[in-house]
Amino acid sequence: MEVNDHPLIMQHSAEELFSLYEQKFSIKDFDFEPVGLYEPVKHIMSIPGKRIRPTLLMMSCELFGGKVEDALEAAFAMEIFHNFTLVHDDIMDKADIRRGKPTVHKVYGINAGILAGDVMLSYAYKYLCKMPTRYLAEALEVFNQTSIEIYEGQQLDVDFETRMDVTVEEYLKMIKFKTSVLLAGSMQIGAIIANASKADQLKIYQFGLDLGLSFQIKDDFLDTFGEGAKVGKRIGGDILNNKKTFLLINTLLAAQGEDKTHLLQLLDETEEQKKIDGVVAIMRKYGIVESTCDKIEELYTSSLGHLESISVDNTQKEILRVMAEKVHNRDY
Repeated sequence: MEVNDHPLIMQHSAEELFSLYEQKFSIKDFDFEPVGLYEPVKHIMSIPGKRIRPTLLMMSCELFGGKVEDALEAAFAMEIFHNFTLVHDDIMDKADIRRGKPTVHKVYGINAGILAGDVMLSYAYKYLCKMPTRYLAEALEVFNQTSIEIYEGQQLDVDFETRMDVTVEEYLKMIKFKTSVLLAGSMQIGAIIANASKADQLKIYQFGLDLGLSFQIKDDFLDTFGEGAKVGKRIGGDILNNKKTFLLINTLLAAQGEDKTHLLQLLDETEEQKKIDGVVAIMRKYGIVESTCDKIEELYTSSLGHLESISVDNTQKEILRVMAEKVHNRDY
């Protein structure tokens, strides 16, 4: 029988949490000088996003009986930090489009992009430190470990660009660090603010970790097999950049004989559409679409298992189940 160690509270819906977040924070929070520093920050922060990390942080706080008002500043901190990583990632990836809009460095230049990212990191700490002080030290420990792992994941991603022998296990470690730990860490910080037990903190962290892994592999999938208008970027960009995604790694492992030779030749192809079409054809031939979808489903199911193990009434978990389902079923 499940034991409930947390008080039941009236939970906000995902839409209500999103609205509370948007009402409290806006790009006006960065109306400072010098303009050359803050205009790039306002640019990235004004581009509509899914706000998945702040929403999940607030949901996690409420799940364990905490007050969403106590979690709002930390939620904003995690969203600022997330956008900081995007600004620097786009520079490193030479990406022109982010969420359907020009990237920061494309509009303002590389130097402005680097500096904007730097100041955003500082603002992430500034807002995180506005949380109730009795939870700050524990939350900072999670935040710092999360940020370290994100940088490690980014370096692994860079290292993979020049390697043709990346394994599935190495890839999963890379996306765990680069993507999943921020989602998981956000949820643990929400639990910390609600004074959840360490055991439940780890369970909600694992829920977020597996959901984040599923989320990233779905992102990889949509980059190749999604619709550009919905995804907000050019379809096939990962193929053009030879990014070692779950799809490409498994294609390299599966392709045999002439197909393998042709695949390796395609990776050096300079005609962009020919390269995309050729790689996609080989992916389809070897069932990579199906095996990728199977992995996404496996991780999604695992995340729900961690959620079920948390010592909170099942009715309180429904909002997170619904949110996870939306993340899982998205086509953008």
